[in-house]
Formats: sequence, structure tokens, C-alpha cells
Amino acid sequence: MDMHTVVVGTSGTTAEDVIAVARRGARVELSAAAVEALSAAREIVDALAAKPEPVYGVSTGFGALAGRHISPDLRAQLQRNIVRSHAAGMGPHVEREVVRALMFLRLKTLASGHTGVRPEVARTMADVLNAGITPVVHEYGSLGCSGDLAPLSHCALTLMGEGEAEGPDGTVRPAGELLAAHGITPVELREKEGLALLNGTDGMLGMLVMALADLGNLYTAADVTAALSLEALLGTDRVLAPELHAIRPHPGQGVSADNMLRVLAGSGLTGHHQDAAPRVQDAYSVRCAPQVNGAGRDTLAHGRLVADRELASAVDNPVVLPEGGRVESNGNFHGAPVAYVLDFLAIAAADLGSITERRTDRLLDKNRSHGLPPFLAEDAGVDSGLMIAQYTQAALVSELKRLAVPASVDSIPSSGMQEDHVSMGWSAARKLRTAVLGLARIVAVELYAATRAVELRQAEGLTPGPAAQAVIRALRAAGVQGPGPDRFLAPDLAATDTFVREGKLVEAVEPVTGPLA
Repeated sequence: MDMHTVVVGTSGTTAEDVIAVARRGARVELSAAAVEALSAAREIVDALAAKPEPVYGVSTGFGALAGRHISPDLRAQLQRNIVRSHAAGMGPHVEREVVRALMFLRLKTLASGHTGVRPEVARTMADVLNAGITPVVHEYGSLGCSGDLAPLSHCALTLMGEGEAEGPDGTVRPAGELLAAHGITPVELREKEGLALLNGTDGMLGMLVMALADLGNLYTAADVTAALSLEALLGTDRVLAPELHAIRPHPGQGVSADNMLRVLAGSGLTGHHQDAAPRVQDAYSVRCAPQVNGAGRDTLAHGRLVADRELASAVDNPVVLPEGGRVESNGNFHGAPVAYVLDFLAIAAADLGSITERRTDRLLDKNRSHGLPPFLAEDAGVDSGLMIAQYTQAALVSELKRLAVPASVDSIPSSGMQEDHVSMGWSAARKLRTAVLGLARIVAVELYAATRAVELRQAEGLTPGPAAQAVIRALRAAGVQGPGPDRFLAPDLAATDTFVREGKLVEAVEPVTGPLA
């Protein structure tokens, strides 16, 4: 449990705070300014609730049922009912980190003072997060418009002491029991509060923030593995010269080329051993690695821009505008800005996986590997080497290509055609999470093959660069074996995947290269 405390104020939050709460269990607390803003907005809602004129979300039904005016004696029931009826998710349970991110981001919007909930509702959400209670949220139930409705409803249900939740020990129990065990009083929802708990892009945004962090690590790792493959293939590093990338000034391209050049510094393998089979140029998968990796990096930069804007937003409908004491309907809950970038990132991830697999295949093919043994096997024919590791990598690449089909181009009308265009952003986020996991495995297979190939070159009397040597030492220290006769391969691949995902590859190389971007 991270003992760091994240203070939730009125002006949004940061990606770092989201990750601290979602993944490291950081505590949250409301700032004094947030409590003041919550109280001021609630006064506006209470004043409007006392008037005879209907106000959407305060004294009316919801969605296609907004035409009905709800009398004061039924309004508490109305708010309970929207939570219960909208908690209609199905399928597998969503990961704990996603649910924590979703709840934290909804709390961030509540604290903005634009939703009209009472301070005690926000405090209860903070208490649930701090107790390590995680509502059971299901895979399916959000169309990415009018908010991530079903996922957020399951979270709101927990605040009411209903439904199921997972305790700090990972056991799923009735939410009421968990709240009682931690001394948390369930909330009794009043006007607008049920609706305010449901209306946001929080699930898709939380998944975007975490995917951006994971992809940032993987793009740096992919620069390293691309460099190692170039080194193992006796390629030339001249294509990485800064002046070549300066004349096509995409920022990410220059960064990737610089990363690769630093990994290859001091290598005795690059560009000096092509006499036996002269090559004018290396293959595209080797020569164009900075261009492809760099385009993905620029996509990440755009994704961070969208995420930062959304993290600074207050997404609710209707929204309280303290200036003038107004409550206004709006369309800010539509997930299109987030959905598009989630889909864009899935496309970039698929292409990075594709070029990565092509380099692995080249390392294993004796006709294209410039002297390496077939499939990097010790005794080819008796040993199959890494033949089937490439099959696994190819299967993962194929899945990433399927996951790259955009979700945001789809829309199924709902709520009696009142909600007739939706973003499918939640679906885009879910498939991106799967793609990120697959991409880490793809990069891990290249790392496994490239390090083995570099060691085989070393056995021939060639001297790899200091960075490659550092990577090999760290990978072997992590329990991943080097060249040799065939063995049970899955444990080595799993350990290499962990090595990549946990950032150990970048950590291993940076003492030699300096910090990589």
C-alpha cells in the first residue's frame, strides 16, 4: 500500500495521481476548497429542488423518461432507483486497478463543485477507496455515452451499501458487510446525487491513463530490442544518425533513433561484418524501426494531451454552474474524444507488434540472419530452437491486428432513441488493455531472441556493445536462460515478459546509455 496521500481539489488531477491511487493504493482526501465547492453547489441544487419548475436530474426522470416531473416525496427513491436499475453489468469482473481509477476520477469530478452532490457523498467515496474496498464491476454495460453508466452504477451501489464488493483481502462479500466492517455509513442519496455518480467518462479515462503509462515503457523497451536485433543481424547504425532524422522532424522518430544509437554505442557488431554477404541496406523492419516506433511515440503524445484535458474536466449532466446558480443540461459526457485516441493507440500498438515480429523472424531464418544458426538452435534438426516462440509471437500479432479494428466507429442507439449516438469508448479501452498485454509479450519474444543471437555472435569472437552486455546480464540474473539445447520454453518467455512489463529492461540498459526517453 502506497502511503502517499493524493489531495483531490477543484481543478482536476494528474495522470500520476490516478496511477498512484489505482495501482499503488495511495490514500485520497478532499481539499478544503473542494468541500467548500461541494457545499456551494449543493445549495444551488437544494434551491432548485424547492421550486415548482422541473429541472432535469433534480426533479425529473432520466433519459427518455425526462418528461415526468417527480414529486419531492419520490425523489430519494428516484435516485436509489437509477443506481439499482443501471447497475446492470454482465460478464467477468473488471480489474481492481480499473475500478479504483474509475472511482477516483468520479470523485475528482464530484470535487469540482459542478455536480451538486453533498460533501458527505464525496467523503464516503474517499472512505471506500481508502478502506481498499473495490466494487464488483462487470465487463459489459457501458456504451461510452451518458457516461460509463453500468460500471459507475455498480460503484454507486456500493456507496449505498448494496450489491457486492471485494475487500482488501480480495474476498468478494456483500457491500453492506464490508462498509460496516470498516465503519463506513452507507449514503442516503438525495436530489441529483444518483445521477451525478453515474455520468462520466471515468472508466475509459482511467484505462487510457494506465495504458499510456504502460505503452510509454513498452515503446522505450521496443527501441532497445530493435537495437539489439540490429546488432545481432550485423546491421548498420549509420541510419540512426541525428542529421538523417532532423530532415524529417517528427519528434518521436528522433527520440527513437537516439535511443537506438545510444544502445548500440561501442558495439563491435554493427556495420563491420558484412563482407561475406555485402548489404547495401538493411531490411525495412531494421532500418525503419525509428520511423515506426517514433510514429507510435507521437501517437502517445497526442493521447497524453487528450488525457490531460479530460483530467482537467468536470463531466456530468446536468452540470451546476455556480455563476448565476444554474443547472444546465449538456453533452460533455460523450466519450468521443477519449474513444478516438483509445482506438488510435490500439492501431499503433498493433503496428509496433507487427514490425517487432518481423525482426524476430529474420533472426530465426538462416537465409536472412547473416550467419546465425537456423532458429538459433544449438543443433538444428535435433533442436528446434525458437521456432515455436515465433509462432506464439505471430499469434499475438494477429490478435493485436483484430483488436486494432476501431470500436468508436460503431454506435447502437439506446434509451428509446434519446441516446441515439454513442462512443463505445469503454469497449475501445477494454480492447486496448488486451492489446497492451499482448504487445509486452511480443516485445519480450524479440528480446529473448535478440539476446540469444547476440550471445551466439559473442561466442564467434565478436564483441557486443556495453548496453547489450548489460541487458544480457540482467536477463540472465532474472532467471532467463541463454543459448543451449532445447528446453521447456514457456517459463523463459513468461519471465522475459515480466522483465519487460515491469520496466526491468529499461532499468538494465540506462546505467550504460543514460536515461532513455
